[in-house]
Amino acid sequence: MINAYHHILLVEDDQPLAQLVSDYLCNSGFQVHIETNGLAAVQYIRQHNPELVVLDIMLPGISGMDVCRQVRHFYSGPILMLTALDEDMDQMLGLELGADDYVIKPVKPRLLLTRIRALLRRVTAQTTAEQPGTHSQLLIEPSSRQVSFADEALKLTTAEFDLLLLLAQHQGEIVSRDSIVQNLRGFDYDGLDRSIDRRISRLRRKLMDDSQNPQLIKTIRGKGYMLCANQQCLVDT
Repeated sequence: MINAYHHILLVEDDQPLAQLVSDYLCNSGFQVHIETNGLAAVQYIRQHNPELVVLDIMLPGISGMDVCRQVRHFYSGPILMLTALDEDMDQMLGLELGADDYVIKPVKPRLLLTRIRALLRRVTAQTTAEQPGTHSQLLIEPSSRQVSFADEALKLTTAEFDLLLLLAQHQGEIVSRDSIVQNLRGFDYDGLDRSIDRRISRLRRKLMDDSQNPQLIKTIRGKGYMLCANQQCLVDT
C-alpha cells in the first residue's frame, strides 16, 4: 500500500488544473505542494527533496525540460512529465534528460494516479532490493519483448531492451563496449561513441539503480558493463 504521506511536488503553471490535480491526489492520500515556475521548482526540489515530481514542460522561468536537466545532478527521485505535445521526440527527450515516465495532456487524474503509484512502488521495490539478503527479480521475455522488475512492467525502447537482454545473457560477466556495439549495431566500437553509455544510464533510471552506486548494472572501468550475478534475473525462453 502507498504511504498516505508521500510528498509530491506538482509543477504546473495552469493554476485551475494544478488545483484540480492537487485536490485529487490529496484525496487519494498524498501530500502535494504546487509550484508554478520552473526556477522555483528547482529550488524547492533542492531544499525539500520530494519523493516524486510531477513536472509540466511549458513553464515560466525555465522549461520543464531544463528543470529535469538541472535537478538530475542532485535529485534521484522519480520524475513524471506532463506534456500537451503528443510527439515522440518530446517524450523521448524528456526520458533522455532523466524523466521516468510521462502523461499526455489533457490529464486524466485516475491515469496520473496510477502512474504515480507505479513509480513509487518501483522505488520501494528497489529500496528493498538494496537491503542485505533481499533481491527483486528481473524478468525478460524475448518473444514478447516485455520486461518486468519487482513485478512492475518496464517501458523500454527497442535499443534499451536489446542492451538489457545482452547483459542478461552474460550475467555475471563483463561485456565490453566493443562487444555491445558489435552485437547491437554490427560494427566496431570507435572509442568515441557514447550512445551505449547513455543507454546504460537510461536503463539504470528505469530500474531505479543508483547511478552513483549501482547495484544492478555495474560499470567496470576501462572494460565495459556487467549485470551483477547476485541479481535474480530470468530470461524466459
